[in-house]
Amino acid sequence: MLYSSLAYVLTTLSLFFSVGDAARAGYALKESHHVPSKWSKLGPAPAGHLIQLQIGLKQSNFSELERHLFEVSDPFHHRYGQHLSGAEVQELIQPSTEALDHVSEWLMVNNVSLSQLQYSPAKDWVRATLPVAVIEQLLDTKYSVYKHKEDGTSLVRTPRWSLPAHLHQHIHAIQPTNSFFRPGAQKSQIMKVMNVPELSIARVANSGNDALSKACNTTQMTPNCLRTLYGTLDYTPSSLNGNQIALTNYLDEANNRSDISIFLQKYRPDAVSAAYNFTVQIVADGDNQQTPNNASELDAGKDQEGNLDAETIIGLTYPTTLTTYNTGGNPPFIPDMMSPNDTNEPYLVWLQYVLNQTTLPQVISTSYGDNEQTVPKSYAEAICNGFAQLGARGVSVLFASGDNGVGKSGDCFTNDGKNVSAFLPEFPASCPYVTTVGGSMDIKPEVVAYDSSNNFSSGGGFSNYFARPSYQDSVVSIYISNLGSKFKGLYNTSGRGYPDIAAQGFKYVTIWNGTEVFLDGTSAATPTAASIISLVNDALLSAGKPVLGFLNPWLYSEGHKAFTDITNGSALGCDTTGFPAASGWDAATGFGTPV
Repeated sequence: MLYSSLAYVLTTLSLFFSVGDAARAGYALKESHHVPSKWSKLGPAPAGHLIQLQIGLKQSNFSELERHLFEVSDPFHHRYGQHLSGAEVQELIQPSTEALDHVSEWLMVNNVSLSQLQYSPAKDWVRATLPVAVIEQLLDTKYSVYKHKEDGTSLVRTPRWSLPAHLHQHIHAIQPTNSFFRPGAQKSQIMKVMNVPELSIARVANSGNDALSKACNTTQMTPNCLRTLYGTLDYTPSSLNGNQIALTNYLDEANNRSDISIFLQKYRPDAVSAAYNFTVQIVADGDNQQTPNNASELDAGKDQEGNLDAETIIGLTYPTTLTTYNTGGNPPFIPDMMSPNDTNEPYLVWLQYVLNQTTLPQVISTSYGDNEQTVPKSYAEAICNGFAQLGARGVSVLFASGDNGVGKSGDCFTNDGKNVSAFLPEFPASCPYVTTVGGSMDIKPEVVAYDSSNNFSSGGGFSNYFARPSYQDSVVSIYISNLGSKFKGLYNTSGRGYPDIAAQGFKYVTIWNGTEVFLDGTSAATPTAASIISLVNDALLSAGKPVLGFLNPWLYSEGHKAFTDITNGSALGCDTTGFPAASGWDAATGFGTPV
């Protein structure tokens, strides 16, 4: 196997270099992106290192797809709920014949054969596994190995890349090139139950609701408390109407069935069987480890996020069908001392897989994200457009808003070479085609979630990449106007604001490694909110009605009336008080928590 890989690399390189500079005439810079401050360059990437290059072609009619998306998601439009099929979406976004021909010709001229190419269903993405040296010639660039200064992980990347000028209009994005995006779980540190100080009983005792006080006056957030708080305790979902919910796992996370079973035995005993019945779909060699963690895995907290998500969703939605997508995304490479841990972006790998499925779950929960400025704009737009495709097909896509408020203190500087002080929006939370979930804490009233002991604060802010969508105009403009000159220059007043909604995000009891631990974060709030939406979908399907699909047009026009407004607290961060909660929509908890 090693011999055949080396032979392939040597043969490809010799063929490529025979093309000469003539084939690269007319190149122009397509995109550059500053290397984030937490990455340092170690040296040039090995010429033979193999990268699975993903080439994103311009979608021919995305504006038309967007029109369909908003019409079928607008409760006042006659097409509301008439979601598109996968084939209809693909027809709208497939690149032009001209684009496909030009890109194919460019690759073939550079000795990349058609047999090496793999296309997405709509042919808007084409991928090929190629040596670094070949890609450097294709993109007129130089790749290097970069190491993260905090955790030591490494990537093969280039800050800038070019294309022949005539291809600029046909190619939107190419990765992995200049993206240093590292999606991480939006959860904060764990503590064993025995070591956690008790929550003040006064936080729940003022509710005036005896059932709520009994359900929630403990040191932990449980399914019983959540079901009571958000009014779903007496609702029994159907197991026969086709309703489904899904969660995504990245970074070698999985959902340990044994831990989930222990959790359900204690907190949702009628649902214990679900621990061994949910469906796992492995994407690009994703992990599904069910054996005990070794010492290094325990130290890294492997499967904390996966267990939290699955335990929360099953605890709230049983017997609704749950699917987990465990995405790897590690491409093949030639082992050597300079090989990186990972070179592909997991969202793109996952999107290409899920968009190729005929049947999709109606709600998908994702608890991962990173600073928006670590992502090249072209890549962020391409991924965001993928979420729009899911929305057009009737899928509610929910993302966590982040756990650092308006930004992690000490890191709040632009990544444009100027190092100007700024709030740091999160991605994909900032994408206008997803519903972003912030965190709350306390009971009656709920307030913006924060924990000074582990620097957790519910994320909120405004995108620097995506303009404010029309569905936000009326409420976000009021909020910004009320802020006045506060934080002037630290955020984009015309950007997409987030979060859209919120849910409890504090002290979730989780079984991990057979032990009860607490987890804070919008990682907990997101599967909770997704579960409530899934229960609404269940009721709609049982009544013969379409599911909610892309939530935001409904949410900003009528749906917000079904949420409890949060008016206390703020999205602390960047050594400031951050965006405050306020009456109506705010950039700390959106419209609040579900009733």
